[in-house]
Amino acid sequence: MSRRSTQPGPADAADLVGSSVLAPLAAGAAGLLLWEIVAGLTPSRLLPAPSALATRLATEISEGDILRYAATTASESLLGGLIGLAVALPLGYLLARSRLASAALGPYLAATQAIPAVALAPLIVLWFGYGLLPIAMLCALLVFFPIVVNTTLGLTTLDEEVLGAARLDGAGRWRLLLHIEAPLALPAVLAGVRNGFVLSITGAVVGEFVMGGQGLGLLLSVYRDRSDTTGMFATLIVLAAGAVGFYVLVRAWERKVRW
Repeated sequence: MSRRSTQPGPADAADLVGSSVLAPLAAGAAGLLLWEIVAGLTPSRLLPAPSALATRLATEISEGDILRYAATTASESLLGGLIGLAVALPLGYLLARSRLASAALGPYLAATQAIPAVALAPLIVLWFGYGLLPIAMLCALLVFFPIVVNTTLGLTTLDEEVLGAARLDGAGRWRLLLHIEAPLALPAVLAGVRNGFVLSITGAVVGEFVMGGQGLGLLLSVYRDRSDTTGMFATLIVLAAGAVGFYVLVRAWERKVRW
């Protein structure tokens, strides 16, 4: 009696891919339709319709102003993300490999999460002044914690038998890190990078509110003062697109490295 294969075939894979694409598209279309209906029953100063937003976005993009502000916010987010990454990776490794460091620093790292990032902004201004660097430092603080946690988790959950076999094979600390630990922990690390870089967008906008930046946070403030609800929604859509862009880029890198 032949055993039926439980492996998914090409048709099953195609159905899976199709559903993963069509389901969010259908949900998005339904959400936009509902939004358009509700907006038609609501004053535009409270809730602009998606059709009005599309027209406004097209105008803003064609004139280029919103893209200039978005580029500033993206540069602040990216610089802050890289700073946070550069500090978080070695610290995560230290916490994973040193019980003393984990016991000494762990409680303080946890305590820092009780302090809102916006509360640190005045101190950052005092230390670094105004401009790109202080906003990037605020972004780095938001990026830092998810990467530290995921790096530590990824390294501490590695199979000790694999590490032990590598040591018996003569692998030193650096060889073990480069050829065993880093590849195996990479999915967890990249998950932290993905979440952290999305948070860096939030840090950039908060920094621009508090520190007087020249990005999308400033544009939101201008539209708020003008009571321009459509402009505020258009700016929020660009911010969301930037966060999705960061997420998709890191996710694509993660898949490429994994394969």
